[in-house]
Parts: sequence; C-alpha cells; structure tokens
Amino acid sequence: MAAHNHAVVWIDHRVAKVFYLGLETSDERTIRADLATEHLHHKANTIGSGKALEDATFFPRIGEALQSSEAILIVGPGNEKTLLLKYLEERRQAVKGGELRAEACDHPTDREIIALGRRHFHLGDPAR
Repeated sequence: MAAHNHAVVWIDHRVAKVFYLGLETSDERTIRADLATEHLHHKANTIGSGKALEDATFFPRIGEALQSSEAILIVGPGNEKTLLLKYLEERRQAVKGGELRAEACDHPTDREIIALGRRHFHLGDPAR
C-alpha cells in the first residue's frame, strides 16, 4: 500500500472503513469491532441497561491505521464519529498536527466516500 497523507474514515459501531487518498489512487482498509452481538442493545434475559459491551481495541486499531495520515475526515451515522474524533484528539498519535474533522454522513457507497474525501481535501481537481 502506498503512503498517503489524506484519509477518510467511515465508521459505525461495528466497522470502520479507512480510505487513504492520493492524487490519482486510493487504498482501503476495513477494521471490524469484535462484538459479542451485532446489535447495540440486547434486553432479553439481562439485568441492567442491556447495552452491549464495546470493543476496547476498536479505536486504538483505527488510530494505528491512521498514523501516517496528516489530514483525516471522519464520517458516519450516529455517535461513533464523534467518539473517534475525541479519541484521536486526546491521543494525537494518529494526527501529526494536521487537519482532523468529523461530519455527519449516513450510509454512502465506497465511491461516494472517496468522492467526498477528494472534494474535502481538494484532491484531483484542477484549480479554476
């Protein structure tokens, strides 16, 4: 995989898709959370809130995948994007003083995520 300075992360509670963007190419890496159940809540036969336990290694694995990226855009539905943003800001291990931003985005295709990142980082489009 080639080294790219820009990355777009689409994240929800189960999976993170990391897209590394260059001027003409892109690479992808998928990181899956190790969850006991596919659902966020499981109330049947439980005492308490019924909220599923989170994977404690999910954010550190994403941070490790973003170590070489200077500019990162995090997109996705729900709260995971905000939690990842806070995790990366606190540790600063994934960002070398570059841009770090989160935006709401529902469930786009991989091509739409790459296009969103190219527009955000002004990659591949000639200046007009």
